[in-house]
Amino acid sequence: MKKPAIEFKAIGNKLHLIYRPHDGTQWVYRKFKVGDDVTVKGTFRLTRHILVKDDVDEWTEIDGWEPRTDPDEFDFDLGGEDRMDFVIASAKGDYFWFNAEALPVGVSVLLHRQARPTWKWFCAERKTSILGVVAQLKMSRIVIGGPEPDAIPVAEFEKLIAQFPTTHELKRYVIARISGVIREYTDAEIDGEEQLRKTVSRKVKSTPKDLAAPFREADVRKFEYLLAHLKRMLTKPNEYKEAQWQAEIVKIICLLNPKYIEAFTGVRVKDFDSGSYRILDILLLDASGNIDVVEIKQPFGEAMVTPRRYRKNHVPMRELSGAVIQVEKYLLHLTRWGQKGEDTLTKRYASRLPLGFKIRVVNPSGLVIMGRDADMTPDQRGDFEVTRRHYKHIADIVTYDDLLRRLEAVLNKLRAGL
Repeated sequence: MKKPAIEFKAIGNKLHLIYRPHDGTQWVYRKFKVGDDVTVKGTFRLTRHILVKDDVDEWTEIDGWEPRTDPDEFDFDLGGEDRMDFVIASAKGDYFWFNAEALPVGVSVLLHRQARPTWKWFCAERKTSILGVVAQLKMSRIVIGGPEPDAIPVAEFEKLIAQFPTTHELKRYVIARISGVIREYTDAEIDGEEQLRKTVSRKVKSTPKDLAAPFREADVRKFEYLLAHLKRMLTKPNEYKEAQWQAEIVKIICLLNPKYIEAFTGVRVKDFDSGSYRILDILLLDASGNIDVVEIKQPFGEAMVTPRRYRKNHVPMRELSGAVIQVEKYLLHLTRWGQKGEDTLTKRYASRLPLGFKIRVVNPSGLVIMGRDADMTPDQRGDFEVTRRHYKHIADIVTYDDLLRRLEAVLNKLRAGL
């Protein structure tokens, strides 16, 4: 098997570059003889003064060059190969520090002494210096492997090398750049952008990280607690004052809907019909500054729809209809309040908002939490779903049994990932 043109070998405190020119070493000696240097693969600058065995003066154009074979001069066997050896880095502590003239990238390059580099770590196609490209990012130095805090792990560096574009990819990229314009005005059949995406996707082998893994056990405990707590609350709802009940339920809602970052209670909203103010029970604020209205009722004994039919339908109970209409009026007054309302609410709750945060009233939605559905008959359940969809444009209607099911679904999903 033919050996590569460039190899690396650690010998004592030195890192050697072993160069085997495909067309022999004579042309290299010829350049060194006249004081020139040689650049290999657009990356390494090889000069006479870093040559391990400087026998340039012994080489002649007529007779060629015959290497000396003094066994004490090297601690590795030349093996009679047509090759040249250069010292390109010296050891300091845990790292080889590259000679800046041999690897001219503009910053210091350190390689951990346990690393086993190949020429592909340094040279890309079309005679491109990989570290030269990396150095264009203007870091103070490049460290590969080892314990240094700014070191690039060897495994990650090899992934980077694998992602470096090939000549084929560069051709695909050029075609993709012109494809969009050309196909807009002509009947060209080839989609260059799609070809580039396919080429790159075949090369990418990384898989998304499971970002939730470190927190999954804690999340399981959290939702187990919430589920057990809600079940206890529902067994004795009359033992809670309304404000306490609402405060605990809204915490569960925020944990099930992480977009919400704050809940305001007892919010005064201007009533444009009467000229006075209404007191809104709960206003939820999301991470973008938008607000939603929440109405929370303690569960009552009867179902959400009538047990008896009215003209063959189970119609919504008065408590349900009243809650939805109440939310609808809150939404109406908030929207009519507009910019002045945004400024008023932002100023009122400034101490509970991040610096520079602004409350926005942009098409707010409603949420009604009340009642049970576990004991509904199939007919009642069907008519209740019709009622929910009928009021969908005003508010989402969520029963306490819905909350239980959602908590159980989240728990089952989390447990499946353990």
